[in-house]
Amino acid sequence: MEYREAVNYILEIPKFTKKNKPEHTKDFLSYLGNPERNLKVIHVAGTNGKGSVCTYLDAMLRAEGKRVGLFTSPHLVKPNERIVIDGEECSDEQFLSVFEKVMDVVRVMEADGLFHPTFFEFLFGMAVTAFADAGVEYAVLETGLGGRLDATNAVEAPVCSVITSIGWDHMALLGNTLEEIAAEKAGILKPDTPLFFFENGNGSDTVIENRAETLGISCKKIGKNAFKILGIEQKRIAFSCVSAYYEDIIWSLHNTGIYQPENAMLALEVMRMLFGEDGKKERWRKALDDVVWAGRMEEVLPDVFVDGAHNLSAVERFAQSLEALDQCGNGQDAAGRMLLFSAVEDKDYEEMIACLCKRVQADVYIVTQITDSRAAGLDRLCETFRKYTEQPVLMFETLETAWNYLLENQGGRSIYCLGSLYLAGMIEELIQERGSLGCWIMKKN
Repeated sequence: MEYREAVNYILEIPKFTKKNKPEHTKDFLSYLGNPERNLKVIHVAGTNGKGSVCTYLDAMLRAEGKRVGLFTSPHLVKPNERIVIDGEECSDEQFLSVFEKVMDVVRVMEADGLFHPTFFEFLFGMAVTAFADAGVEYAVLETGLGGRLDATNAVEAPVCSVITSIGWDHMALLGNTLEEIAAEKAGILKPDTPLFFFENGNGSDTVIENRAETLGISCKKIGKNAFKILGIEQKRIAFSCVSAYYEDIIWSLHNTGIYQPENAMLALEVMRMLFGEDGKKERWRKALDDVVWAGRMEEVLPDVFVDGAHNLSAVERFAQSLEALDQCGNGQDAAGRMLLFSAVEDKDYEEMIACLCKRVQADVYIVTQITDSRAAGLDRLCETFRKYTEQPVLMFETLETAWNYLLENQGGRSIYCLGSLYLAGMIEELIQERGSLGCWIMKKN
């Protein structure tokens, strides 16, 4: 079998399987030989920030000299992105090898009368198998959706659990209140497994704390008073930690998201628990400084930023970040802004658009179509923008034509692209295909 055949098979899985119960994932892991039991697992759930926390943990653990496996989702361009070992994305050859190993096990399962693993289950099984085969010590696992029923929750004894911010997303599956959503996320908590979570300042905190109390586990709530943002400049955000444990280190993130210090703080507190006074904090500082997380307020080209904000909570945080940039007055967006947006139909895109038009000053709003069956219609997206803004709203049927327009008319302005992770992935792929696009832009401007 070739790599592309393996990828196509995985992408086709949703067409011939259904959602399995958690017990099925445990059976799947058992058939695989329980590779997860050879790993020190850090399990991360939450609405927004999960991937960032996982990436920060991965970087700092490697800075401690540890071998680390990182499992995140979704991927932007290739499924290999989901499985990272010691900082290196799984190669096509590695991906195919572990696919064939897992596929052999799945055939045995089916012969025994068990259901085929779901798309996410299959990739999760591939990840923990690859990690165990590579001999990694720590595995940082991001939940796919929710927590209680997520495939990653089949891991029975993580070294710790982490819950990031709680917000509105996937309400049809997780609940119609923040408390209900928090209860699903708190479903990852396990006996004898300490918890770290970020203070939300609403009823979801109580839900999480009550669950931790019921299980009798250590529960550390981290609030905004645990750190101080020092400034945003040169497309970085700097902060300090209040605790004397972190000494007088100034931490810097290669990102201007105003919410990123809280994600980094969660990761730092996990590191503090794991390594205590032996922690090499200066190495952690350097590791965080070097992290670039694709599609998360990522500067993909000069003054062109892609952010994976795809729900109302994330869009609100995106707007907050730009408001903070404006307050800094460092001139980053002095020439103006252009905004590219697309979304899927099952998201609350009207609320997302209303937030953007109210809080993000842009010279022009541009909508385009994403290549997904759930894509929101262009006419409806345009109508919604025009409902909330008097600024120009332009519509392009393809990303390529929208992208060309943005770059040809940038004129020194900052460009922000958001609304869907599918859009982020399409942009990443387009840039990879064009290769020398940076030189092309310089000529155009």
